[in-house]
Amino acid sequence: MNIEQVLGSKLRVKILKILAQVGELNVSEIARRLGVNYSTTKNHLKILEGENILRHKEFGRIRLYRLNENSPKAKAVQKLMEAWEHANKHKTTLYFNKRGLRLIKEERGN
Repeated sequence: MNIEQVLGSKLRVKILKILAQVGELNVSEIARRLGVNYSTTKNHLKILEGENILRHKEFGRIRLYRLNENSPKAKAVQKLMEAWEHANKHKTTLYFNKRGLRLIKEERGN
């Protein structure tokens, strides 16, 4: 699956944001926060886990999902979300150089 397919879904992006902020949650709590049903949430989690962006641990029938801290994809997504939030908060512009590293140029006030 390519990046457009993975991040092209608003629900998957919202799941990633929620888990980046909270740490780990079960399927029901993620579904509640998204305002969608359990089945839809579980399908999106399965896609993200299949891409090795998320991982889960089980306690009986309960699955707790979190970002996979060992995954380069998860690290890249987390860095992108952090840079995006920083840019919005500090009114900066994001740039990427040829190596894909983010460069942030502070915008001057009027």
